[in-house]
Amino acid sequence: MLYLSFGGPEGPEEVRPFLENVTRGRNVPPERLDEVAEHYHHFGGVSPINRLNREVMVSLTSELAGRGWDLPVYFGNRNWHPLVEDTVERMAADGVRRALVFATSAWGGYSGCRQYHEDIARARAAVGQDRAPDLVKLRQFYDHPLFVAANADAVTNAYAEFDEATRAGARLVFTAHSVPLSAEERPGADGRSSWYSRQVHESARLVAEAVGVADYDVVWQSRSGPPSVPWLEPDICDHLERLHTEKVPAVVVSPVGFVSDHLEVVWDLDNEAAEKAQELGMGYVRASTAGTDPRYVRMIGDLVAEHVEGHQARKLSPLVQAGCATNGTLCVAQGCC
Repeated sequence: MLYLSFGGPEGPEEVRPFLENVTRGRNVPPERLDEVAEHYHHFGGVSPINRLNREVMVSLTSELAGRGWDLPVYFGNRNWHPLVEDTVERMAADGVRRALVFATSAWGGYSGCRQYHEDIARARAAVGQDRAPDLVKLRQFYDHPLFVAANADAVTNAYAEFDEATRAGARLVFTAHSVPLSAEERPGADGRSSWYSRQVHESARLVAEAVGVADYDVVWQSRSGPPSVPWLEPDICDHLERLHTEKVPAVVVSPVGFVSDHLEVVWDLDNEAAEKAQELGMGYVRASTAGTDPRYVRMIGDLVAEHVEGHQARKLSPLVQAGCATNGTLCVAQGCC
C-alpha cells in the first residue's frame, strides 16, 4: 500500500527547496516565498505533516494486520522527501506488482484529487511502465461516517473548552483551503460548479448535524497568488471581523478541509486567526483535525476493505466520490476533478 501525501520540510535548510518544488511553474515571486518561508522558520523549519503521517502509518499497519492483511505500507510525497517517484522505485525493487494508494485528501478538485492521479502516473513513468506496480487510488472520503464522527467529536471537545455562558453564544465556523475561482468554475459531470466546494459544504453539514448545530459558517483560508486573481471567499480572518460586528462573542473553528495539522493549520489558524480573535476580544478555540483520531485509521481500513473484500462503500451523502482509478488514469466519467 502507498500512503501518498503532500510533503513538508523537516529542517530549516529544506524550507526554501521545498517551497520551490511546491510553486514550480506558477510564477510565484521570490518575496512571496520568503514570506511563507518565515512561517516555517517560526516552527524551526519543520512542518508537522511528515511526522503525523508516519504516526498514522504505524497505526495503519496494525489496523491492516488486525483485519488479516499482511500489507506493507510505503510512504511517498508529492513535494518533498520521501518523493513518490523514489518510493515507487523502492516498491518495484521490493517486487510489489499491485498496490492500493491512499491520498491524504478527502476531496475532489484539482489539487485534492486529480493532481494525486498525476503524481501516480508521473511516478510510474519515472520507474518505467514495465517495472512499476499497478497503483489504484482509493476513493474520496469526505462523507465517510468515521471521518465525520472524528471531526464531530473534535468540535464537541472544542466547545467544551468554553464556559457555559460563552459556549451558548459561540459560532461554529468550518474552514478549508481556498482555491482560485477559475478552478471552481470547471463544471462537474452535472454541469454545476466543481465538486470541491460542494463536498466541503456537505462535510461541514454532516459534522454540524452530528454535533447538533443548525447554524454554522463555511469559510476559506491559506490563499496564495496575486491579489488580482479571485479565490474562494470569505477568508477566515475577514469572517472573524464580520462576526465581531455582529456581536458574536466566541468561535469554534473546525478545519474540516484538512486531515492533519500541517503548517497551514498551525500557522493560519493557531497563529493568524487566533491572534485576530484575540485582537477583537473574541473567544477562540480550534478543533482538532481528524487525522489524530483512531477512527481515521479505521476509515482507511474500510476503504481498503472495499477493494480487498468487496465491502460496500460507507458514505453519508449522495454526492459523488471518485477514486479507484488505476495507474493515474482519472475517473473522468465522474466529472469531479
